[in-house]
Amino acid sequence: MTVAERLRAAVVELGPAASTARLDVELLMADALGVSRSAMLIGHMRDPAPQSFEAAFARRLAGEPVAYILGCTGFWDLELAVTPDVLIPRGDSETLIRAAQEVCADNPPTRILDCGTGSGALVLAALTVFPKAQGIGIDRSPAALAVAAGNAVSNGLAKRASMIARDWDTPGWSNDLGHFDLVLANPPYVEDAAVLEAVVRDHEPGGALFAGPEGLDAYRVLVPQLRQLLTKGGVAIVEIGARQAAQVTDISVKCGFTVDLRYDLGNRPRALILR
Repeated sequence: MTVAERLRAAVVELGPAASTARLDVELLMADALGVSRSAMLIGHMRDPAPQSFEAAFARRLAGEPVAYILGCTGFWDLELAVTPDVLIPRGDSETLIRAAQEVCADNPPTRILDCGTGSGALVLAALTVFPKAQGIGIDRSPAALAVAAGNAVSNGLAKRASMIARDWDTPGWSNDLGHFDLVLANPPYVEDAAVLEAVVRDHEPGGALFAGPEGLDAYRVLVPQLRQLLTKGGVAIVEIGARQAAQVTDISVKCGFTVDLRYDLGNRPRALILR
């Protein structure tokens, strides 16, 4: 088969199991060819389909996310390594970086903290936006921190980013961290009983997804601790689930914050700016 023929057949095979079937198989095929997706679509559709595509496609057909099969994904202007030890960064989370650009435009941060850094996506993206800043990413998972540290190196940010093992459920976790002009957080916020796509439920780390019966447990612990982390005039930006704006706003207001809401590109509530 040619590349074009194998792509068409693979889309049909995968179709019922994936809402992004065409994109998924194109990314896997481009990787098997060793070219970019755009280069494949422009210049390689009549090439013979490489045999190496089949093993990768079998993994996707079994439900594994494309990002884990490829071992990387894009976020903001970064190329990030990802493993099953970290959540796959989503475009929705870029809402936090756009919000930071907006609210910090006149007073760029010099110290940035990312709570629950995972792959390092938020802190590393923020460091590209604010080139004079230093950043710290914290996570309770040593395996996640190893991924984040590797991403700092591969994106040329190792001298400005530190990845540190901390757990905000542990008293005193932040005592020696100092204060920050910008705190970012994408905490777990999925309800324990939520029905997720199998590609997420069966492969991404549950500890980074689930947060109690209402999906609010992490906010109830983390948000009350944010004020002690912020400099005077500092701002925290927190990702939320699409139906959690009112509840997390209430938690934040009770902690003394004023709150502004930002929407993602799908016009869903996605980030709260806490001052």
